[in-house]
Order: sequence, then C-alpha cells, then structure tokens
Amino acid sequence: MTPVTGRVSRPGLMWVLLLLASGLPVYWIGLKSLVSAWSTAEYSYGPLIPAISLYLFLRELRRSPPAPAGSPADRRPGIALLLFALVFGIFGNLVQIPDLVTYGLIFWVGGLMLIGLGWAQGRHHFLPVVHLIFMLPLPQFIYWKLSIFLQGVSSQLGVLFLSQLGVPVHLEGNVIDLGVYQLQVAEACSGLRYLFPILSFSYLFAILYRGPFWHKLVLLLAAAPLTVLMNSVRIGGIGLMVNSYGISQAEGFLHFFEGWVVFLICVAILFLMAMGLQRLTAEPKPFSETIDLDFSGFGPQLARILSIGNARGLMVAALMSLTVTGIFLLTPATQTIAPDRDPFALFPRQLDRWSGTAETLTPDVEQVLKADDYVNLTYYARDTGEVVNFFSAYYVKQTEGSGIHSPEVCLPTGGWEVSTITQQPVDMTAAGFGTFRVNRAIIQNGVTRQLVYYWFEQRGRHMTSDYAAKASVVWDSLTRGRSDGALVRFVTPLLPQEPEAVADARMQQVMALVLGRLPRFLPE
Repeated sequence: MTPVTGRVSRPGLMWVLLLLASGLPVYWIGLKSLVSAWSTAEYSYGPLIPAISLYLFLRELRRSPPAPAGSPADRRPGIALLLFALVFGIFGNLVQIPDLVTYGLIFWVGGLMLIGLGWAQGRHHFLPVVHLIFMLPLPQFIYWKLSIFLQGVSSQLGVLFLSQLGVPVHLEGNVIDLGVYQLQVAEACSGLRYLFPILSFSYLFAILYRGPFWHKLVLLLAAAPLTVLMNSVRIGGIGLMVNSYGISQAEGFLHFFEGWVVFLICVAILFLMAMGLQRLTAEPKPFSETIDLDFSGFGPQLARILSIGNARGLMVAALMSLTVTGIFLLTPATQTIAPDRDPFALFPRQLDRWSGTAETLTPDVEQVLKADDYVNLTYYARDTGEVVNFFSAYYVKQTEGSGIHSPEVCLPTGGWEVSTITQQPVDMTAAGFGTFRVNRAIIQNGVTRQLVYYWFEQRGRHMTSDYAAKASVVWDSLTRGRSDGALVRFVTPLLPQEPEAVADARMQQVMALVLGRLPRFLPE
C-alpha cells in the first residue's frame, strides 16, 4: 500500500471496483442464501459480523505502518488465493450448493486483502477474515445433528436443575414431564440461537483482550459450555415457572424475553471472566483497559485503504477475475434434471393382505420437512391386525439449503429415545432389489417400543450414511445434473414379549411388497 495522502487513488479504486463487480455473478446465489439465512431467528445476528470484522481489520491496520513509497509488495499469493476462491465459488454454482459459494466468498475476501496489502503485511491480518465464518449458516445436516444434541444436553441439565430445587420431574427423550404439564424442548430451545453469536463474541473478546495468549484461549473455549449451561438454566427456569404458575409461562413474550436475558448474561459473564483472568497477571489492568475498545484513528485507515495505488498486481487480479467470471457466464449452466415419476398420492393402498391408510403430517412438521412430495401410509394386515408404517419423503433438489433430515436426528422427539441403532443387511431379492444394508433402530417411549428401518434412496443407490448421501448429491449434481433423492422409512411396533425377529419378518414382508412398486415413485 502507498502512504496515506488523504486522496483517493482513482486508478487503484477503479481496479478494486472491477474486482468487486466481476466477483458478484460468481457469489450471487451465496449472497442470496446469506440474506435468507439472516432473516431467521438463528442467524439474525449475521449482518453484524462483517461490521465487526471491518472494525477488527481497521484496528489491526492502525498498528501496521504503511510500507515505504516505492517498496515492492508481493501480491502473487493474493492473486492465487483469489483465483482459488473464484474456482471454488464456480464449483458451488455448478452443483447448486449456496453454502459452498459462501465459503468461497470468505477465501475471496482473504485474497482481496492480500492483493491490497501484499503478502508481507497482509499475512498478519487474517483474524478479521476468519471472523467472517461466523456470518455463515451451518449446513443443514450439521445444524440438525447439533440442534438435537444440544436439545438433549440442555434437557438433561434443565431437569437436573429442577430436581435440585425439589420439583418432581421426569425426562423422556426431550420431553420434560412435570406431572400435570409436559414441556417439549424443541429445536428453538436447543441454544443454537445463542451459541453462534456468543461464539462470535468470544472470538472478538479473545482478540481484544489485553493479556496472555492462554487467557485468550480460555475466553474462546468458554463460549460453547457457557451457552449450553445458561440455556439449561433457562429451560429449568421455564419449567419452574410452569410448575408454579401454569403452561402459559412457557409461551409468548416471557419465553422470548428469557432468551435475550440468557444472551446478555452470557456476554456479561465473558466480561467477568476477562476481569478475573486479569487478576492472575503480574500487573492487572483496570476494567476500562481489560478489553481494547479504542475506536480512534479509524478515519485515516479508511483513507489509507482508498489510497491503494495503481499496482500492477491489482490490475492483473482484476483482469483475471473478469476473465474467469466471463468464462463462467458464457459456459452453459448445468441443468437440474427432474426425472419423470408418479406422485405419491397414487401409491397403492392395497398390498396383498395389507390395507393402507394415508395420514398427513401436521403443518409445522411439513414446514421442517420441506419435501416436494411425501407418503405416510400405515398398513394393517387384514387377517392378523399387524401394523407396519411406510414413510418416504422425496426431494427434487437436495441443494440450495433443502434436503433429507436423517431419522437419527428426528427420532428423539415426542418422548422417543433411540435405544439401539445398527446397520443390517436385508434380502430383497424377491422384490428385484437384491441384498442391501439398512439402518435398523429400536426406539422407546416409556414401555412402548418400535422397530425402525430407514435408508437414503439416492438415484438408484441405497445408502445408510447421510454424509455419503450428501457427497453423492454433489457428485451426481455435477456429472448427471441430478440431485433428487428420498428418505425411505418403515416402522412397526414391538409388541410385549414379542421377539425382535418376528417384528423383523413382519417389516421385511411389507418392505418387499412396497419396494416392488417403489421405482415408479423414486426413479433410479
């Protein structure tokens, strides 16, 4: 960078604007995805993250003097990182996964920073760039797994809190049983709404804290357990209010207010931890100096950014970005193929000796499921009264933020707990499917037990791993133009004293009948 002159370098600014404009088409679907995510309660803090990152960058830049006029700056690492970011973003566009595009955007910002400052200076300013990670939504399958895990931990600690206060309470799955009232610890109560912003705050605190590195590390690592603990106290508090004053205490403004109180308490505790850690230093600082919140001198740093000279590296990066984006725009877009299929509404209700009854899901479940089509049929054996439920959710595209939710995540709701889950081969040769593996689970609610089979039907593949299913979506989207797929699940009750082998045989009998008709509805 050139020394601050107070003037805007028009040629340099022109190349920067060209870089910004040429990158916009590549990252457009990622930016739209970010805006959509920021409109939700879980990620509503997102717009603050870029502003905080800019603050961190200006703060660091203030302590980094400009390079002497005429001194060479190696901008090649920045150009290389920018090229990688563009290619990564284009790959995300090809497979139509906005999350990948937004990850590429972070690399792009890092490349732009290295090009502007050069390698010698820029390599010391990656912490503000890394902070931008906190503005990104988690991939959906990770979000749901983490949400259910935190629900379970928060439920257990909340029940422990209530029991210590002498409240009679029992936990079944994620349902807190208070006797007269039952509270379900839903996804919104998992603590994720506080975890992400608190992680961002702890990262900020770790950077701004004036003290040893290990103190900074403690502040950073304290965020997750602190959030889970305080959210558990919140759930316990709601349970205590419900037990004393009725179920209305779990709804409406009070529930919302308690959430904000938890967030502010977590921030206050981080401040107190910083002050406490200061007491361990040889020369503890007063409260006003524990966290560096000095905003002075930012104006000249902004002018310094705008005074980027007409560097050859900047020009090369802009022309390279324009060329790569032009090739991307002129290349025919990968068309997502929606294969022909029969709607699930036509799925047979009569299968040999089994008669099926269709059931619709509740609107809130449908909203979470976000399937393009689904079937929920409960088959009854006319001669014996045996019961097997068949459920399948079909998605035309498993990209752009939509896709299958694994039953491993969804089963621990409504009081159900997964007691065992394994992979088991099943012989479906009679149905023309050969032998393949399924996930086999036993779920329990009190003394009631059910046997569950499920797998992911991925364009002719029967897959048991949701991670492998996601990877196959990326590959097939790129090579075949298809990202459709489905979840297939069968459930049957385990009767008292009934051997599991009997339930397995009953389940597999219905499976063979269903699978013989399934290709019309789930194309290979």
